[in-house]
Amino acid sequence: MKISARNVLEGKVQNVTKGAVNAQVTLVLAGGYAVVAIITNSSVETLGLTKGSAAFAIIKASEVIVGKGVDGAKLSARNVLPGVVEKVLDGAVNSEVEIQLSGGGSVVASITKQSVKALGLQKGDQVSAIIKASNVMIGA
Repeated sequence: MKISARNVLEGKVQNVTKGAVNAQVTLVLAGGYAVVAIITNSSVETLGLTKGSAAFAIIKASEVIVGKGVDGAKLSARNVLPGVVEKVLDGAVNSEVEIQLSGGGSVVASITKQSVKALGLQKGDQVSAIIKASNVMIGA
């Protein structure tokens, strides 16, 4: 299967907490960082997600927020992954920002060119990829 989402992060299920309709799934990535996803209970069952099982966090580039200097900030987003800007590719309106994660792997964000300018983003900058748990899909 091929997908259009730019970010596919391999991990292992650390925890599944079911609610009435949705479940919170926590994946631990190879570098040790955790990614939290909110998916339906039926998706947990269909995918056979249990503690220790292999899974992928799938995130569209347009769902990734880039933060600079957010260490210690209080955010409602569950996923804050620190890294370094590897590449900035400017388009007419949007730019792609590739972030090399501290623990290995990378995340691509699609943000406006104006946001790149406002943050002064350039290769080597310390940043964080910020993703809401509801914007993380899980694959198995």
